[in-house]
Amino acid sequence: MKNILLKVILVCSILFSCSSKEDEIIDSETGNLINVSTNRQITGSSANDLLSGGILKKMIVEIAYIEGFKPSEIALNNFKNFITNRTNKPEGVTYITQEISFTDKEAYTLEEVVALEKEHRTKYSSDTTIAVWVLFVNGKSSKDTSSSAILGAAYWNTSFVIYEETVHGLSNGAFEPERSLLESSVINHEFGHLLGLTNLGSELQSNHEDIEHPKHCNEEDCLMYWAAETSQGIGNMLSGGKVPTLDAQCLEDLKANGGK
Repeated sequence: MKNILLKVILVCSILFSCSSKEDEIIDSETGNLINVSTNRQITGSSANDLLSGGILKKMIVEIAYIEGFKPSEIALNNFKNFITNRTNKPEGVTYITQEISFTDKEAYTLEEVVALEKEHRTKYSSDTTIAVWVLFVNGKSSKDTSSSAILGAAYWNTSFVIYEETVHGLSNGAFEPERSLLESSVINHEFGHLLGLTNLGSELQSNHEDIEHPKHCNEEDCLMYWAAETSQGIGNMLSGGKVPTLDAQCLEDLKANGGK
């Protein structure tokens, strides 16, 4: 793997927002007024809504990508299976994709990621449906340093970004993981944070949060283990050729919060 000492941080940034008239839009399909601020809350705050099948019986996942940086079909299918296996949505989960025109940006600030969402997102939570936004961008994070690179960030309650160009640079090479495996690990990890893992909205059923690495599981084989945030750690976790899974303790947290 390139730069084996390079830290790869899967950060979960938290943004706050205030509701205003600017947060209200008209749904082009139904004509109903939608308050988009419900999709601009802190990470983990909609964990129960995503997991359970009570009021919000349906989920719609909008996957957007910069031209030339669409994730692999294998990774997308793994993501779909992850959602199916962990959430209760009696009316099902719908997936839509859209391509965003190529930009010449080499790095994105989180504010620029948010701006892309505000410009291109078309689906928001309303009535009995919860909506999720996933964005794959070219370029890297503006927070990358010479010794660390960010792969993905969960930044709102139903939103996360994957720095797909960075993923490309750390996969499919000699001694590097297969791209679809790395993509799947990052995507599922970030969605896991939207589901409230670990101790981020889904209450702990046992003491398994890593004190030294908050909001991550202390089990080495778990998808939410902190070592997934380093290139060495990711390499170890993917060495078996399989996408890391959630350990029993994380699964219990999700089940207790309405999930499977």
